[in-house]
Amino acid sequence: MRKFIKSLFGLSGIGQADIVVPAMAPSPGAQVAPNDSAPVDSFHIGLRDALASGWYLQESDELYRGFAISAEDVVLDVGCGDGGNSLFCAFRGAHVIVADIDALKVESTRQRLADTPARRVQGVVSDANPLLLEDGIASKVISMEVLEHVDDTAQFLSELVRVGKPGAQYLLSVPDPVQEHLQKKVAPASHFEKPNHIRIIERAEFEKMVTDAGLVIESHEYYGFYWSVWWLFFWVCKVDLSSAHHPLLDSWAKTWDILMDSPNGEHVRNTLNDFMPKSQVIIARKP
Repeated sequence: MRKFIKSLFGLSGIGQADIVVPAMAPSPGAQVAPNDSAPVDSFHIGLRDALASGWYLQESDELYRGFAISAEDVVLDVGCGDGGNSLFCAFRGAHVIVADIDALKVESTRQRLADTPARRVQGVVSDANPLLLEDGIASKVISMEVLEHVDDTAQFLSELVRVGKPGAQYLLSVPDPVQEHLQKKVAPASHFEKPNHIRIIERAEFEKMVTDAGLVIESHEYYGFYWSVWWLFFWVCKVDLSSAHHPLLDSWAKTWDILMDSPNGEHVRNTLNDFMPKSQVIIARKP
C-alpha cells in the first residue's frame, strides 16, 4: 500500500512496504466499512482519497480522469519509482516502458510487470539527459513528481516531447507550492536539497514550463489536501514511513475518513483540495 501511494506522490525513496496492485483497488465509489477495533492505516485512507480524486478509474481505464489507457498504447513512465502507475497501464494490456535513474527500481518494476497482461515491457535506466529511446515512440507519457528534482526542467521536458508521437497525451504532476512552502518550514533541510526537492514550482510556472515545451494543456487540477496536512504532522511525529503509526497521524486519518463518509464531505474535500493540495497535475497533448 505504501509503495502504491509513494509512487503517486513521488516518495519512493523514503520508506519500504508492500505494494497494492492498482488494478485490484476498489472502485472510487466504494465505501470503507468502519471498524473501530482495527488500527487506522493512513495509507489506506490516502488510497481512498486518491480514488475519489479521479485516480485509477477501473471502469473507464483512466489512470487519472481524462487520461485513459488502452492495449493499443505505448506508455512511457519516466521516473517510474516503484511502478504503481505502470502497473495500472500494464493491466490494460499496453506496451509499457519504465524509466528511472535507479537501475534497481527499473529492474524490480520490469519484473513485476512481466506477470501482467502488458503486451510488452521495457526498462530504461536513464536520467533523461537524454532518454535512450527513439523519437515519437510513445502515445502516453507519464512523469509524476519528477520536475522538482531535475537540474534543467526545459531539457527534461524537451526529451519527453521528443519521444512522444504527434497527438501523444502527457500526464505530469509536481508538488503544489502552497503546501511546499509550509513543508519547508517544518521538514528536515535535506528534504529540500539535492537529490530531493531542489525547487518549488508555482502554478503559473508549471503551466509555462509545459507550454514552452510545445505541449497544449488540456487540464490543470489539484488534489491531496489530506496528504498536505499528513506530511506536516509526519515531520513532527518522527516515525518511519514504513510503520507510520502515531496518535497524531492515526487521528488525522480517522478524521479524514469520517469526513469522506459525511453527507457534505465530498464538497468540503474538494474545497480543501483547491485550497492546499499536495500536488498539481496537468494533462497535456503534443500537437
